[in-house]
Amino acid sequence: MYFKVSMRTNPATGAYSGYYRLVESYRDHRDRVCHRTILNAGYLDQLTTGQLNLVQKILTAKVANHDNPLFELPYTDDAPVVRYVDDFFKRMVAEKRIDVLVEKKDGKTSKNGKDLQLIDLNSIRNKDVREIGAEWLSYQAMRQLQIAPFLESLGWGGDQVRLAQTHIISRAVYPASELETTRWIRENSAVCEITGFDIQQVTKDRLYAISKKLYAEKEALEQHLSVRTNELFDIQDKIILYDLTNTYFEGRKQGSKLAKFGRSKEKRSDAKLVVLGLVINPEGFIKYSSILEGNMADSKTLEGMIGKLRIKTSFSARKALIVIDAGIATEENLKMILDNGYDYLCVGRSNLKTYNIQAGAATVSVTDNRKQKIELCRVNSGRNTDYCLKVESHTKEMKERSMNGQFRSRFEAGLQQIADSLTKKGGVKQEDKVHQRIGRLKQKYPSVGRYFDIETEVSEEAAPKRKKKDTGPLKEKNRVVTSVKWAVKEGVDINARSGVYFLRTSLQANSEENVWQFYNTIREIEACFRVLKTDLDLRPIYHQKDENTMAHLHLGLLAYWLVNTVRHQLKQEGIRSGWREIVRTMNTQKAGTTLAQNNHEEVIMIRRCSEPNQQVRKLYDALKYKYAPFVKRKSVVHKSELENCQFIERQEFHSD
Repeated sequence: MYFKVSMRTNPATGAYSGYYRLVESYRDHRDRVCHRTILNAGYLDQLTTGQLNLVQKILTAKVANHDNPLFELPYTDDAPVVRYVDDFFKRMVAEKRIDVLVEKKDGKTSKNGKDLQLIDLNSIRNKDVREIGAEWLSYQAMRQLQIAPFLESLGWGGDQVRLAQTHIISRAVYPASELETTRWIRENSAVCEITGFDIQQVTKDRLYAISKKLYAEKEALEQHLSVRTNELFDIQDKIILYDLTNTYFEGRKQGSKLAKFGRSKEKRSDAKLVVLGLVINPEGFIKYSSILEGNMADSKTLEGMIGKLRIKTSFSARKALIVIDAGIATEENLKMILDNGYDYLCVGRSNLKTYNIQAGAATVSVTDNRKQKIELCRVNSGRNTDYCLKVESHTKEMKERSMNGQFRSRFEAGLQQIADSLTKKGGVKQEDKVHQRIGRLKQKYPSVGRYFDIETEVSEEAAPKRKKKDTGPLKEKNRVVTSVKWAVKEGVDINARSGVYFLRTSLQANSEENVWQFYNTIREIEACFRVLKTDLDLRPIYHQKDENTMAHLHLGLLAYWLVNTVRHQLKQEGIRSGWREIVRTMNTQKAGTTLAQNNHEEVIMIRRCSEPNQQVRKLYDALKYKYAPFVKRKSVVHKSELENCQFIERQEFHSD
């Protein structure tokens, strides 16, 4: 070994001096001489050339003969040389630059810090292999959100905090019932190794209880998480999104004050519903949530949300823009938003029939997320003084034309069935019943039924003989429909409004592109509902008690905080995978225990995590998370202590 020097500026002194590296020469497989850096020695200005030569000579001899205690090193009484030799040798051993024997605490030695033992290969067994990747990812997101310290500040005990962490992570990774979650934790997951909760203490009753305890802190948790994510990701809450969804129950839900029949967005009109209202920001983080009765109308929920919105954001003095859907945008609600100091942006509840293009306004072309052309034009309406933006999408027009054509063909087919029934024996011919059938058909296809004129011809026939059991009024004649004719109203184009809708906002000094981009953020709340319902399995609900239902929904929202914390950071790195795909990828990382028998009649047990594959490593790197919760956990016991273990067989050790 010898020193190589390169000249550079010493940052400590500012002087231009030599930077020394201790290197060695070797020959590669092609017999070519190469150099390997053993140690970066640094700036050695305080040593003379003779001292440097002596240091490298003693180090070379010490490394070459480290396993020969009888070998005598070159003698020197130069104190700086001795000090540098000892320091450099210890560094080479600690950094594992050289292969030397290191003495352990038990008096045994190992090379280069390695734990070398003689084991029987036939005794090697693996046991207790569990999923750990998705759980470790979720736990690190939970640490970012500082949920555990917040619960501790509320007076929660250590076991309660650890159980709450376990349940929230389980809901995010494996959404299931409390009974199924208990089985998964006990048999499949390493989540308890991460959170520190005793796996033997996990029961469905404990999970039920901790869910209710978390729901009791709903308001405080939402406030904490709202402020924490704003600080963590520098979010300013300039735009607020509000919408509602509902989910249905399995079961009769008798006596429930929450479950009501209503208009189901999953077309489950046979089941009772519960409504979930969310206020989120464009980054997808929840600001406020409410759980409402299943028959609650969308337009009636806004007032309660507005009253609590300011305390749910970290900047209460700012005038935010509230983006809502057409179902909530009644005139009363829009006025209430303005009265509370906010701006609004919504889709008009009805298309404008009369409007004028604003003077000087030009049509602006933009593209949506699918690179499809959208045309924007500012218009004036006599209804109000709001900023109105006409949005025309050619792709949406083609889709709506196709739908209108399909609805029209079905509507006319229904009318034809009514007409054919007039000529059939036993068919429906009475005037009131024919009109009833036409009314039901219009109700089924309201988007096209209003464009048709339907005429019926009626004749009178002698009433049939009265039966003895009939007690109603006596009819002398029956009014019978003889024909049904229909046609599209004159001067009406069914597809005239296809692909056109209007945005309405109280913002005035904004460009068409800005208004369009502001409204596009409402897609984020739709994505939030998809994650909650599909990835986190909030539908259907099987709980029979209202308190369990609310705790179930709140637990799903807490799990969503973890999901969105992970996905928000991945999106910033260009990774847009769905949560189920992220969990599938992370589940390739496992934790397992390896057992082997050595020649001292001892069983060595090593618990460690598998190395993350390329896809898992990519996610960890993008999130700047650690690769594993622990490196290695080792224990050594005598074989007799594990005689009853199914993974270790009693056998003789043969060293040959």
